[in-house]
Amino acid sequence: MIMENLNPHDQRPMLALAHGDPSIFPCFRTCRNAEAAVVDALSSGQFNSYGTAVGLPPARKAVAEYLSHDLPYDLSANDVVLTLGCTQAIDIALTSLASPGANVLLPRPGYPYYEVFSAHIGLETRHFDLVPKNGWEVDLDSIEALADANTVAMVIVNPGNPCGNVFTYNHLQKVAEVAKKLGILVISDEVYGHLTFGSNPFVPMGVFGNIVPVITVGSLSKRWIVPGWRLGWLVTNDTHGILQKYGVMESIKRIASISADPASFIQVKLDLSQLDGIIDDIDFCIKLAKEEKMIILPGVTMGSKNWLRVTFALEPTALEDGLERLKAFCQRHATTNK
Repeated sequence: MIMENLNPHDQRPMLALAHGDPSIFPCFRTCRNAEAAVVDALSSGQFNSYGTAVGLPPARKAVAEYLSHDLPYDLSANDVVLTLGCTQAIDIALTSLASPGANVLLPRPGYPYYEVFSAHIGLETRHFDLVPKNGWEVDLDSIEALADANTVAMVIVNPGNPCGNVFTYNHLQKVAEVAKKLGILVISDEVYGHLTFGSNPFVPMGVFGNIVPVITVGSLSKRWIVPGWRLGWLVTNDTHGILQKYGVMESIKRIASISADPASFIQVKLDLSQLDGIIDDIDFCIKLAKEEKMIILPGVTMGSKNWLRVTFALEPTALEDGLERLKAFCQRHATTNK
């Protein structure tokens, strides 16, 4: 609906600050080593037949060895199931947990696929809140209030989509302790696991694997490092400088209490009292598309009405252009102009 409102007569390039896949931009291209490994595997002729439904044994063995580094015990290839992206992983994880009367706890705001698959298989969903003023940490009290004897699992997404936060080790420990107390499984969704090869120090198996059963959706190999990544986050030096220029970093740290750089997304709260003629987040995004040929995701799509999800995992020049357009749009609609 928002795309349909782009002005076809506007000659400027369309800017998509709503997308969730940075790999379309050259600055986030998958590293050459990873590409070469795929080419070599294809050229070898050893992998042309049907693979096993749970993934090729060498790949499962490599993942098991990687995850075992942070555990007091060793995983084997038989402990690992590889899927065709996170979508299939979510489907398999939820289907394996579904039983009559069962429910699963989901974060709000959160990734909508969990609701879609749960509805399809008859698994009840209950939502716990992520608290903006605490850096989008899990509201642990709401977990205990929502869970009952039929609760089979809770989902966390780290680094966060759409919030862009990264949980501290201490908070992950508290989440794991609550899950253990309630006797529920943790489904840990690593939001960048399905995007590209790179380093990912945020797989929290070291926390959860010691305390509660865990399903990890998405994992990466540290052997493949994408140049320019900072601790696996999609914030390059150029991008960081642009965010500083527009005061984004200061706003994040002040409003969301985040002490470090965010991941590739950020949630922005709309103050409708400061905007003239803007009804809600969808109206904001539609008018932004019409006037500035720019796409931002309305927060209502992820359970946060009157918020916006903005991604800055794109080319620095496009990011700066986008922030200029966004600034111009907000100034044009500011109530002080009326």
